[in-house]
Amino acid sequence: MRTADFYYDLPQELIAQDPLEDRSASRMMHLSLEDGTVEHRVFTDILDYLREGDCLVVNDTKVIPARLYGHKKDTGAMIEILLLKRQEKDVWECLVKPGKKARPGAVITFGDGILEGEIMDVVEEGNRLIQFRYEGIWEEILDRLGEMPLPPYITHKLQDKNRYQTVYAKNDGSAAAPTAGLHFTKELLEKVQEKGVQIAHVTLHVGLGTFRPVKVDDVKDHHMHSEFYVVEAEQAALINDTKKKGGRVISVGTTSCRTLESATGEDGMLKAGSGWTEIFIYPGYQFKMIDALITNFHLPESTLLMLVSALAGKETVMAAYEEAVKERYRFFSFGDAMLLI
Repeated sequence: MRTADFYYDLPQELIAQDPLEDRSASRMMHLSLEDGTVEHRVFTDILDYLREGDCLVVNDTKVIPARLYGHKKDTGAMIEILLLKRQEKDVWECLVKPGKKARPGAVITFGDGILEGEIMDVVEEGNRLIQFRYEGIWEEILDRLGEMPLPPYITHKLQDKNRYQTVYAKNDGSAAAPTAGLHFTKELLEKVQEKGVQIAHVTLHVGLGTFRPVKVDDVKDHHMHSEFYVVEAEQAALINDTKKKGGRVISVGTTSCRTLESATGEDGMLKAGSGWTEIFIYPGYQFKMIDALITNFHLPESTLLMLVSALAGKETVMAAYEEAVKERYRFFSFGDAMLLI
């Protein structure tokens, strides 16, 4: 299977640059997992496809303002860093630009010196390990100095940083939002529950690898970035109970999907716990837990498009994407939704 098999032509103007005023007003393409047919709806119509006994699984990770701008202490040169993964309390793996000025031992100051970072080491893919020093509470300093790390294809400045968070975000740690969840309002989630649908929470801290292109020709040669996940015992029990009773497990987003599939054993039971996952889902994969998926429209040749194709079939998905382009759907993080059920 070739990476090029997942290419499609996307006009630049279909990449959504700003969130809609009303989260739930986006369009939604329904792609039937039974016969591959497509329906054009709006996101609030999702209620028509859910039934009592189903379980929606959301990723409650919270995006941190992970982009920081500082200066090298010795030369004053400007440095941009992006927090990727916390390794220990004040040591983070970071993406640093420009990298050639960021050698081990260099000290970067942020916000008139209220935060300092010393580069400790160069690690995988040229990322840096940085030890931070500060007085006070890390989260408050980050909130004051950091910016939301919008994906590279979004060039507009975000006016309200809460619009790059889901309404149920609570566990700090992501460098990118689990964007399928951005379509839900609290009111819509209440209506979902009124239908007798359970809502379960898992956590997967989304890394920047989400946006990294697949650089190999053969899909099987691609190595996924690792991301940290948590499945609480109470949530695992709720999801397993749904399966036992014949309800459908509907994953809100590819990150929830990857968490569920990583933590489900060969016996089909979801295991509580935490850990790092590098699961790579592409056509040929046999799903162990999810029955349906809510997702956005993904980049050409991306691992996310491959995951969606594993669920619905590559030809079916690529035909649906062609239809989405023709119908002028909005693509990527602030774009429209697809429901595969």
